Amino acid sequence: MRKRLIAAILLAVVAFGQTKQRKLPKPGWNMFSKEQDVQMGREYAQQVEQQFTVVQNKELTDYINRIGTRLVEQGQLDKYPFYFKVVQEDSINAFALPGGPMYVHTGLIKAADNEAQIAGVLAHELSHVVLRHGTNQASKAQITQLGAMLGGAMAGGSLTGQLAQLGIGLGANSVLMKFSRGAESDADLMGAYTMARAGYNPLEMARFFEKLEAEAGKTNKLVEVFTASHPNPGNRVKAIEEQLPYMPKSDYSASEGNLKQMQALVAKLPPAPKKTPGPSGAGGASALPNAPKPANVPVSSQFKEFQAGGFFVSHPENWQPKSGQSSLTIAPAEGLVQGNIGYGVLMSVAQSQSGKVNLEQDTKQLLQSFAQQNSNVKLVGQPTNITVGGSPAMITKLTSDSPYANTREVDVVVTVDRGAGMFYMVCAAPEPDFPQLESVFQQIVKSVRFK
Repeated sequence: MRKRLIAAILLAVVAFGQTKQRKLPKPGWNMFSKEQDVQMGREYAQQVEQQFTVVQNKELTDYINRIGTRLVEQGQLDKYPFYFKVVQEDSINAFALPGGPMYVHTGLIKAADNEAQIAGVLAHELSHVVLRHGTNQASKAQITQLGAMLGGAMAGGSLTGQLAQLGIGLGANSVLMKFSRGAESDADLMGAYTMARAGYNPLEMARFFEKLEAEAGKTNKLVEVFTASHPNPGNRVKAIEEQLPYMPKSDYSASEGNLKQMQALVAKLPPAPKKTPGPSGAGGASALPNAPKPANVPVSSQFKEFQAGGFFVSHPENWQPKSGQSSLTIAPAEGLVQGNIGYGVLMSVAQSQSGKVNLEQDTKQLLQSFAQQNSNVKLVGQPTNITVGGSPAMITKLTSDSPYANTREVDVVVTVDRGAGMFYMVCAAPEPDFPQLESVFQQIVKSVRFK
């Protein structure tokens, strides 16, 4: 009897221990194929490299590639055409595009206490790629429109251009790059196991993320980009500690180089060319060209309707719809300057982190993202409530640097509550010309109809 009782207790202890082991996550439902993930990443990488200064130091780039390659190969991750580049950016971040391209900010290299912390961020981002979180979220957000679009995309052409017409891109609050707490928890778990297999201490990932959270609490702008797109899923250190008994045992002494030496190389890099993102850059970071302002921008009195994704909008017939980096733009030919909007309207969708729009809070977050990207964005008055296409909306007036030399522009931002996502428009024109175009912009906004 005593032996049977002891055996039962031991079995109960073993069973209790097994319940603590979490299964590694798998990719969720997805309307995109893996090949389309790869195509999307390749196309978006071209945009990223126009927006950021890619570091050309071979020693630094090779170091980051060795870490990344170690994680992929020894970490036993699914094979994608991964590659790793360093971009000259002081904010503490790294991001991976669908399908494999990864960009590591110099700010991350400077902020890390050890190589394992860099490996932790890379392992976390690699996990987002192999779990296909970006395209999974896009699939759920745009299920109705994506079916027909993806069928057409198989025939060729720009996938990202077609996605931009649905408001899916790389801009602020992009559904492809801003992850849920559940996705963050899954990327932490897979990233931790990847680190352990590759010989890095998985706890360093959690420690580094918690260090960033603490800095964000001090309103450190260098960490805001990361914490805004990577919400904390909870006590990361505790969650990983609970999994340590089930991870591959190692002394966790992996090293691909001298971090202090790499940080010294970063400190010696020449200043990067100044880039000024914001509303005039269609939501992306691009150097303003300082072009001469046109003497005249024609506006037809005849309007025609255009269908884009889940909405209809009318515009002057001599203004053309065009897919931008992360949005749809409608502008006259004279209003586009090297990818920037000098005169015209851009439209996009920002997904709500909670899954349901809080119009006031999400509008504030969108405006803050503009301000974080471009210190010259200024708020003119407070947002006011309106209605657009039968949905609750807010309108906010900003000013920012124009792509035209020695000129400021007016940006009227219209945000619309569409349930799971916030549709937004930015109407832009140089300050001297805005009064003449204001009625045109009002007519465009009033014409919006949602499906």
